[in-house]
Amino acid sequence: MRVFETADRNSLTPDEKFALITRNLQEFVGEAEIKAILKERDLKIYWGTATTGKPHIGYFVPMAKLADFLKAGCHVKVLFADLHAYLDNMKAPWEFLRLRTKYYEAAIKAMLSSIGVPIDKLEFVVGTSYQLSEKYTLDVYKLLALTTERDAKKAGAEVVKQVDSPLLSGLVYPLLQALDEEYLDVDVQFGGVDQRKIFMFAREYLPILGYKKRSHLMNVMLGGLSGSKMSSSDPDSKIDLLDDEKQIRKKLAKAFCEEGNVDDNPILSFLKIVIFPILSLRGQQTFVIKRPEKFGGDIELDGYDAVHDAFLKKRLHPADLKSWVADSLNELLVPIRKIFEDPALIELTNTAYPPVDKKNTGSAPKSETASKNAKSTVASVSSSAAAAKTALAVETSIISKLDIVVGKIIEVAHHPDADSLYIEKIDCGEAEPRTVVSGLRKFLNIDQMQDKHILVLKNLKPANMRGVKSHAMVLCALNADGSKVEFLIPPEGSVAGDRVFFKGHEGVPDGQLNPKKKIWETVQPEFKTRDDLVAVWQNIEFQTTKGIVKAATLAGANIK
Repeated sequence: MRVFETADRNSLTPDEKFALITRNLQEFVGEAEIKAILKERDLKIYWGTATTGKPHIGYFVPMAKLADFLKAGCHVKVLFADLHAYLDNMKAPWEFLRLRTKYYEAAIKAMLSSIGVPIDKLEFVVGTSYQLSEKYTLDVYKLLALTTERDAKKAGAEVVKQVDSPLLSGLVYPLLQALDEEYLDVDVQFGGVDQRKIFMFAREYLPILGYKKRSHLMNVMLGGLSGSKMSSSDPDSKIDLLDDEKQIRKKLAKAFCEEGNVDDNPILSFLKIVIFPILSLRGQQTFVIKRPEKFGGDIELDGYDAVHDAFLKKRLHPADLKSWVADSLNELLVPIRKIFEDPALIELTNTAYPPVDKKNTGSAPKSETASKNAKSTVASVSSSAAAAKTALAVETSIISKLDIVVGKIIEVAHHPDADSLYIEKIDCGEAEPRTVVSGLRKFLNIDQMQDKHILVLKNLKPANMRGVKSHAMVLCALNADGSKVEFLIPPEGSVAGDRVFFKGHEGVPDGQLNPKKKIWETVQPEFKTRDDLVAVWQNIEFQTTKGIVKAATLAGANIK
């Protein structure tokens, strides 16, 4: 069941959209900015998650808000922050990044489906698809030159592991999260209230780099069953998405839920923050708690306030409350567990999160430095890193080795010694434009090329073309008989340096392709344009964070 139809959001006024966007939040910053945008157009929002431990039921809190954003007509991006997962004290070691990112994508999509959110309305982005680009890296260095250790440490205080002698990676973490707002081209970043200091850092520092100040939406943080923050790394504080009904009831039975106590009660908090917002999405507010007649019989309650009042007045016993929550939670998790019965996902789960040898895992003293913590982390996963590398070796695609970016032609001239060649200066989002020699002279005139945004393969070994060294290759669509050539068209809003990636095959490109390995020659024959003009490799679309790459008119063409 979908939580809304297109007509719903089209009929909302700007004020109604704002109310929907901001409901059930703990805090939001930039109200005037959001309202001004809503008067002109729909809002662009992103929510990011670092791909560390397994997602748990606490993730339903942001999932419910993503539904609200979509219902309000927002353009929503979900960022799988794989690089952040590594920078935060190596909570996801490098060997596991790609695998855990795939696990998170499967888990988040399953959660959204279980509450009726239309996944096709969302855009999913992997952090390393753009965070390793030259332009992004240069901006990181600019921020490093501006940011004091005190400000960096303060920004990440509630998110990154804090120790007396922090790793530099943890200090860089909030800087990258701030830059993501610009590179994902959004108006608003959404996250938990624990990220407030990072949000305020972004509002202060992005304008110094010449980028606009964004607004921020902050969710309530869900407390753990044991009383602390619900955490992926603490199994006693959370219910895993793949826990079965027996495990759910066992964990809830242990949870603190003192009779009549409504102020310090993780079960009531979960009801208020997760269950009832999801019921609201479904248009359901009234429910019946089944009880034996000797305990007063069934009780019907309408809305969270009624539950709160009944528990406060001791008309609702903790055991009955836990039982109903277990039933509701199990209903949410059944479709997720079913999805993860797929053998491929079972294998992915076991490889991305290999069992930990508890006999060899000890607790480091609190006074231990971050450097020792990092070494301990490496040691704890060394026994399973080989398995991850083996899985990646099978899974990693050759396509991720190519460094394809959006370029802008800023200058075109005839090659002095070749009638068929042009010499172009192409901005690839780097400090200096690249000199590129291409055989386009018989197909396109200079006016058709000047100032065009195109696609460039930039990590081929430089080649000498009739006395001029070419430092990249322009990718074009070519019809079957070779009589017509046209540029591939990057998505609207593209800028020089935007990286092209292939969903499910994101990775770190080689600095320079080894000619002996014939990587380009192996990949190129499967570069095509479909009947709908979309550029594909093995029917996987060329895309950037801005959208899909297409040809102008050539369908079923080769791309060279």
